[in-house]
Amino acid sequence: MTQLVVVTGAAGGIGRATALRFARDGAKVAVCDVDQAGLDSLARELGDRCALAQRVDVSDRAQMKAFADAVHAIAPAADVVVNNAGVGLSGGILDTSLDDWDWVLRINLGGVIHGSHFFAPAMVAQRRGHLINVSSCLGYYPAPGVVGYVTSKFAVLGMSLSMRAELAPHNVRVTAICPGLIATGIVEKGRFAGDTGAQKESAVKIFRERGRSPDQVAAAIVRAAKRGPAVRPVAPEAWALWALSRLAPGAAGDLGRRVRDRFAI
Repeated sequence: MTQLVVVTGAAGGIGRATALRFARDGAKVAVCDVDQAGLDSLARELGDRCALAQRVDVSDRAQMKAFADAVHAIAPAADVVVNNAGVGLSGGILDTSLDDWDWVLRINLGGVIHGSHFFAPAMVAQRRGHLINVSSCLGYYPAPGVVGYVTSKFAVLGMSLSMRAELAPHNVRVTAICPGLIATGIVEKGRFAGDTGAQKESAVKIFRERGRSPDQVAAAIVRAAKRGPAVRPVAPEAWALWALSRLAPGAAGDLGRRVRDRFAI
């Protein structure tokens, strides 16, 4: 049975749902986020299942090291680490500023790098553990108009597959979770490079009306912790794009462009 689970970006959305799911399965959960109020609320809901709740910016290596040290003071190694923290960025290469690039890569990719760097060695030493990294269906479908986000999620997927091969001999598993359209706050809190406001308003509406529950992703993460797949798409559109990206990459591109044009995203 899983004993200790770490979840980053746990104050809301997928992270919160994941922490609560693992807790219901009997695990102790260590959570972090930059949103202190959301983190406090989650800790109260977790009750005695909360092993640790700490305000952490995953892009900050010193903060992530301190968080990992606190976790390892509780147990020699985490059983599962869910590198979930992430942000949204819309915009093409002509609109995305260098500051936007730094921001999205520092959090979406840097957070996974830090989570893996500081937690994997203890797993290897214990010869057990599972790193679960939240990528996206845009980690294998190169959608136009979201170049920074796509870049970060492709990198998370590639990193996960590389680490999976490297860590397998040490009995440490690695899985990339690739959700589709999920109703979280990532759009409201995200950046829209070059947008006057209408594009963001449209995207927020689409995610609210058509997005699936974060709990659907949380359920997939908990199942992945038990089964250990390399890649786990979540939601029908994610599965469809996964199949098309492997079997007919050109068709996947055409489908993605039609979806973008239909919803004006």
